[in-house]
Amino acid sequence: MLARVCRSAGWSTASGAPGLSPPAVLIWSLATAVSGLARNFWQLFLARMTVGAGEAVLSPSAMSMISDSFPPEKRGKPIAIYTAALSIGAAVASLIGGTVLLWAKTTDDIVVPLLGSLAPWQLTFIAVGAPGIILALVFLVIREPQRQLLKITEGEEELGNGFRDALGYVWRNLGPFAGFVSLACAMTICAYSQGFLPSVFERTWGWQTETYAFVNAMVILAAGPPAVFAAGWLSDKWAQAGRRDAPILLLIIGFLLMVPTAVLPMFMPSGELAFVFLFFNTSGIGIISAMGVNALLAITPSQVRGQIVALYYIAISMVGLLLGPSTVGWLSTNVFGEDELRLAFATTSAIYAIIPALFIPATLRAYRKQLAKIMASENPEGVAEQTA
Repeated sequence: MLARVCRSAGWSTASGAPGLSPPAVLIWSLATAVSGLARNFWQLFLARMTVGAGEAVLSPSAMSMISDSFPPEKRGKPIAIYTAALSIGAAVASLIGGTVLLWAKTTDDIVVPLLGSLAPWQLTFIAVGAPGIILALVFLVIREPQRQLLKITEGEEELGNGFRDALGYVWRNLGPFAGFVSLACAMTICAYSQGFLPSVFERTWGWQTETYAFVNAMVILAAGPPAVFAAGWLSDKWAQAGRRDAPILLLIIGFLLMVPTAVLPMFMPSGELAFVFLFFNTSGIGIISAMGVNALLAITPSQVRGQIVALYYIAISMVGLLLGPSTVGWLSTNVFGEDELRLAFATTSAIYAIIPALFIPATLRAYRKQLAKIMASENPEGVAEQTA
């Protein structure tokens, strides 16, 4: 959390230094490689926790840098390019995971000089982590943009850039933030619950885990990046035409696409048909991932942008992790039975989407009101003013 707020507090922007990204990449890459050397649960736990700490720095810093580098009407495509990496990374991870599962069935432990005997899964961690160590050096030459400050003075003192300022700003404007964040939380609940899908496909349609992993990777690659790029392009096009609320509109479209396509696959007669719906579900998740933070940036002053982006990712990640998998597991064990895991997954995706869906009209009104306030306070220097 401390690392996430440093950049927008001005610790790295005053001099244009590379900031926190290079050490973050280095930390999570080293921790990934060390995960392959773990000999017990606690060593692996600490290594994976360190990976999470390093990765947590990147998105708040990246989104703050993007927002300072592009005016609101041109942020959609850069954010889409950044967000597409999530889909590509998930697909590559699924492919690697499936390959390792096949490899582990046919290969004994591998002896590596200086490291000794390693299982295939251990060697995979080392191979994946090593390139990031080199990539961290590349980040050293990336210069951060100059912070584009926005003065907010309507009915309040001029906003500072501290973490308390960020919390206060969110609290005073809780309505617009809570509304669209709840839509993003429904997305993370659905996305994090998908960790159960290999078991769903095995128990429902008899698929092997490695088969699911390969097909899932192909679906993610085919659906995720195109949907994200299309959303980014539409967001910029609509914003340039005067619709500065384009990110929230596209987020709602992604939400309405995601929810039914998370539920319906669980009632299909075959895994192939289930993946047809999951293709569109992946598209919806990708649109929400890209447009959620884009919508956030549009109603957030630059001096507290990094902190609020950090709070956003913390909120949607914690809600998704705590409610998604735990609800699927509880429903499977206590309501539907272990053999009907598909029903637990479908129910979880549906029940947590009901309240955000009901409040969509109120969310849209509150968001537009907050957007109008930000647009009225925009500093014209470096940012092209538009009227909605």
